[in-house]
Amino acid sequence: MSAAVSVPADAQAFAAPAKLNLDLRIVGRRADGYHLLESIFVLTALQDTVWLRRRDDGAILLHTPAPGVAAEQDLAYRAAALLKQLSGSLYGADIWLEKRIPMGGGLGGGSSDAATVLMALNRLWQCGLTQEALMQAGVGLGADVPFFIFGRNAFVRGIGEQLQALEVPREWYVIVKPPVDVSTAVVFAHKDLTRNSEPRIMPDFQAQHCRNDMQAVVLREYPEVEAAYAALAHHGKPMMTGSGACVFLRFDSETEAQAVYRQISSAHQAYCTHTLSVHPFYG
Repeated sequence: MSAAVSVPADAQAFAAPAKLNLDLRIVGRRADGYHLLESIFVLTALQDTVWLRRRDDGAILLHTPAPGVAAEQDLAYRAAALLKQLSGSLYGADIWLEKRIPMGGGLGGGSSDAATVLMALNRLWQCGLTQEALMQAGVGLGADVPFFIFGRNAFVRGIGEQLQALEVPREWYVIVKPPVDVSTAVVFAHKDLTRNSEPRIMPDFQAQHCRNDMQAVVLREYPEVEAAYAALAHHGKPMMTGSGACVFLRFDSETEAQAVYRQISSAHQAYCTHTLSVHPFYG
C-alpha cells in the first residue's frame, strides 16, 4: 500500500475497486493464440483512489508514477491519452493514484485505475462517449478494463470482452498477497496448463463448484503462492484469483472473516474486504 497522496483541494476523488475471480476456466484457444476463458468476476470494497483535476492546457500529468515505470507507460496515463485521442478533447488532466490494491496480484488494480480514468474524464471533459464506447476502447488497454467500466459483477467469456451481469450475494473475503509476482505469460505457456475445460451452460458461484484452471500450475511453480494457499487452507478451501499471485478465502459473515484476517495478517500481507453490487462510479 502506498503512503497517503497529497493532492490539491480542487482535485476530485474517484474509486477504483479490485476484482476477484470466483471461478476461472480455460475453455479453448483462438487461432491467434489467445486463450478463451469463462470466469465470474466480482467487484470488492478493496480499492484504489484516483484523484483527477481537469487542465485547460491539454497536458496529461501523472504525479504518482510507480517506481521504475515511466509515467507514459502507466495504464492510468495511457487511458487519459486514449480518451483524448478518441474524443478530440482539448482538455488535459492531472492524475494522482493512491494505491491500496497490491500490484501483480491478479486483483486488476492497474486495469481498474485505467477504467476509472476513462469514466471520470469522460465526465470531466464532457466527451459524451457511451459506456459501450468506453468498454470497446478499454479492451486495448487490458482485458479486465471493460469489466470495470461495465460496473457490475459478471459472468465473463471470450478474452474478457463478453459480459453478462450476475447477481452475487454479499460475501466477505480474506485475501493474501504472497511476496512474488506471477508471470501470466509463463502460466499460459506452461505445458501442464488445463486448456480444455467444458464451457458452463449457467454460471454457478457456489464455492464448492468453483475452481481456477491456472491454480495448480502456479502452486507448483511458485512456492510463495503455495505457502499463502496453505496458510489459508487451515481455515477453509482457498482459491487463487486470476493468474495469481493472490489467494483468497470466502466467508458468509464479517465476523468470521475478521477473525481469520487477524490470524493471517500477523504473518502475511493480507486484506479483509467484501463484494460490491455495483461500481462506486455508478452507485
